[in-house]
Amino acid sequence: MRKITKDQYEFALNRIEDLLPLVGEATPANDRNAVELTLVSDIVISYEKEHFPIEKPTVSELIELFLEEKGMTQKQLAEEIGVSPSRISDYMSGRSEPTLKVARSLCRVLSIPASALLGV
Repeated sequence: MRKITKDQYEFALNRIEDLLPLVGEATPANDRNAVELTLVSDIVISYEKEHFPIEKPTVSELIELFLEEKGMTQKQLAEEIGVSPSRISDYMSGRSEPTLKVARSLCRVLSIPASALLGV
C-alpha cells in the first residue's frame, strides 16, 4: 500500500463523518456507502497506526487505571493481595515490578487481563 498523506487522511476523516449517518446495522455489506465507509476507515486506521501509535500501558498505568475503575484505594489493594501499601506505591511509581505471584493476584483482584499486565 502506498503512503497516505495528511490531506488524504483528513479527507477520509471528513468522508467518514458524511457516511456514518448513512450506514447502520441493517445496511448490507455490499451497499455502496458501506463499502466506501470500510475503505476510508482502512485509510484512517493505516495513517493513525503510522503517525499516532498507541504504546502499551506500563504496569503502573494499568494498576492506576483498574484501581480507579474498581473504586479501590492503594491500601485496600495491598490488603487484598497481601503486600504492604508501600509495595503498591513502588509498583505505581515504577520503582519495582510485581513478582509473578503478585501479578497473578493483581489480575484477579483488579480484573486486569493477564496479557495486558505481561505486555503481550
